[in-house]
Amino acid sequence: MSDLTARQPTRSVLRGLFGASVSRRAISEDEYRLLSVRELMLRKFLRNRMATWCAVLLVFIYLMILFAGFFAPYSARDADSKLTFSPPVTVRFLDPETGIFHIQPFFYPLRGQRDPRTFQLIYEEDRSERIPIDFFIRGESWTALGFLKGDIHLFGPRGYEERLHVLGSDQRGRDLLSRIIFGGQVSLSVGIFGVLITIVLGSVLGTLSGYYGGAFDHVMQRAIEAIRSFPQLPLWMALAAAIPPQWPPEWVYAGIVVVLAFINWTGLAREVRGMVLSLKERDFVHAAEATGSSTARIVRRHMIPNMASHIIVTATLAVPVTILGESALSFLGIGVRPPMVSWGLLLNDAIRIQNIVLYPWTLFPGIFILVTVIAYNFLGDGLRDMADPFAR
Repeated sequence: MSDLTARQPTRSVLRGLFGASVSRRAISEDEYRLLSVRELMLRKFLRNRMATWCAVLLVFIYLMILFAGFFAPYSARDADSKLTFSPPVTVRFLDPETGIFHIQPFFYPLRGQRDPRTFQLIYEEDRSERIPIDFFIRGESWTALGFLKGDIHLFGPRGYEERLHVLGSDQRGRDLLSRIIFGGQVSLSVGIFGVLITIVLGSVLGTLSGYYGGAFDHVMQRAIEAIRSFPQLPLWMALAAAIPPQWPPEWVYAGIVVVLAFINWTGLAREVRGMVLSLKERDFVHAAEATGSSTARIVRRHMIPNMASHIIVTATLAVPVTILGESALSFLGIGVRPPMVSWGLLLNDAIRIQNIVLYPWTLFPGIFILVTVIAYNFLGDGLRDMADPFAR
């Protein structure tokens, strides 16, 4: 009987960890007290199904861009001048000519002909040739994480004569899907590195402003108000335009990261300052001061840990803002520059209404931006709930 009683809390924990829809009221108080804080936080997060699925989606997106050479059928610069602005191919399993179903997917190659009146390329399927789509095929060599090398690609057309453009191609005949995957390396890394700088600046300056107060706090708050008084997008554009045009693309990338972080840290600093004003009146802070602890130790060991959950949630919600900022700057032509590629730079092909009407597939990079931003917002909601595991 004692063994059975001991196993019941464990079973409740497992049901909560794996997403069982068990509310706090459905378990006894004794079982609830046996759960650690980490188990309660994980239970609260997994109960939010949308946040859980968005976390899985973001993990997949980041794995895809880390191993872009494997997932992309072509390199970001591989072009074919014969297939400029070619539409997405139709991947088929059912042969429309014979009505035969094929287990292996295939496609018909596109042939372009110039319209004699508009001089626009008109593409039609060449149904005399059926090209199978193979998986885990050898192709152009790639490098991931700086040390992993290979030449295996997830999928691609059988042979090298025909090209497979699942999402169409751009004005130079480059595969749009491959460029989107490689462009995610820039767009998503800008979000991560920009938020890391934001966390450092916002946490440190906000903590010092709230802890010291006085003239330092007054100067810091006036500086924050001055930065926040400017409209965000024009300020981004002004700072990005100040980057020297003769800089190499890597320096421009670093400059964009700094520009976005310079503007976004002010909101976190304000929030951290308010929390520090409350925390510094707590007994454990007074006890640390009475024992002679230095300011750096009090901030590091007592202030930051008590604000860590809030900082993590704020950082998660700041990543999509940074991604949108980089995309907007690159879309307007003052962000990252070729030969680098980002989602915003890819959207620059759709800057004219005529291009959107004639080549609507150029909007596909915007769909990736939209999905990533929405996923981060839902993940932030889940982390916000997880930060308060004792709330009903």
